[in-house]
Amino acid sequence: METQRQKKIAKVIQQDLADILQRALTEGGTLGVIVSVSKVYVTADLSIAKAYISIFPNDKAPPLLEEIKSLGAQIRHQLAQRTKHQLRRVPQLAFFLDDSLDYIENIEKSLKGDENPIENPELLPKIKKS
Repeated sequence: METQRQKKIAKVIQQDLADILQRALTEGGTLGVIVSVSKVYVTADLSIAKAYISIFPNDKAPPLLEEIKSLGAQIRHQLAQRTKHQLRRVPQLAFFLDDSLDYIENIEKSLKGDENPIENPELLPKIKKS
């Protein structure tokens, strides 16, 4: 369970990371790509922050995530500059792709399309009762 301190630090990191990544995209000339930090989890000892990033359009997500990972040290340095009065030590950053929107979209497609298991129970696997 997350403590209040972990939640507060995660929120600060989330807001600053989003700003850093947006600025990096505009300065890097990457147009037509939207990057948002959907969630940040901080470990109990505050040494690691896991940042989940949503990238739109989806086809540009994997290469852009790799680029963000390669720039991790620079991003952490910028984060340290922004949070020097709030955090004594900036945690190590780990970036992950947030695919929850894709997951939700696939569920909606399944429910709207021909693959709706509620309307067509034949799609469900047969369960043997013993």
